[in-house]
Amino acid sequence: MAAGYLLDVLVRDPERGHPVATFGRAAGWWERSVYRDSAVAGAVFAAGAVLPAVGLGWLAGRGGQAATAVLTWAVLGGDMLCREAEGIARALESGDLERARELLPRLCGRDPRGLGEREIARAVVESVAENTSDAVVGPLVWGALGGTAGLAGFRAVNTLDAMVGHRSPRYRRFGTPAARLDDLAGWGPARLTALLAVAAAPLVGGDAATALRIWRRDGGRHPSPNAGQCEAAFAGALGVSLGGTNVYGENTESRPVMGDGPPPAVRDIRRAVRLSRAVGAGALAVAAL
Repeated sequence: MAAGYLLDVLVRDPERGHPVATFGRAAGWWERSVYRDSAVAGAVFAAGAVLPAVGLGWLAGRGGQAATAVLTWAVLGGDMLCREAEGIARALESGDLERARELLPRLCGRDPRGLGEREIARAVVESVAENTSDAVVGPLVWGALGGTAGLAGFRAVNTLDAMVGHRSPRYRRFGTPAARLDDLAGWGPARLTALLAVAAAPLVGGDAATALRIWRRDGGRHPSPNAGQCEAAFAGALGVSLGGTNVYGENTESRPVMGDGPPPAVRDIRRAVRLSRAVGAGALAVAAL
């Protein structure tokens, strides 16, 4: 797993043929085959997508340490997360707001039209916080607990949640099982992410005690039981405030404010990336132990 973590840092993900993207396409076919506007159909969809991924992960582990390292590299997304965030930071630093808006959908599902510099910076910091758990800490934790089956299973669950776990008319019932399964799988990793962010706060100019206070006070305010833990801890570590009005296509959501500082500025994107990398390294150490 440590070798796979290093591969994620050193070897960029392919533009085409990535295993997670391949799984997503297969899951899309499975969804079209079994879709009904009911939670029962959603449970069939989730089970039929996750269980084969767990089995394939287990088989990959039979290939030895090299296969485990390659699977870990395929499942982890920390380096891609940080590179996408840094690309948006560069666009904002150069004054190219339109380029930043163009890049934002590659990082999160928020509608970038009409967003200013501060709103884009907030979206990036929030996405980095949440996805540090989903793309780095979660896979490492479940890999440590369940081996290659745990690695593949967690990534499959998280991918399904991104596909069908939102509250659109189509997925309000069908996507509920996948969303609840993701909440369950991500419960521990999200809280480990928050704890590691608190510990790493001094590395980005923050204060661990303040970060801990903000995490404990604001972590439960978010509608997601896991994303709020990560975002509150990052807000406290970075000394910023997260939350507010978010637009997702035709849906508008108002999120509670977390943190006591000002809204994130462009420079805070770079700090969030450094914090994410520190949290990832800490999670690797915990997983190895």
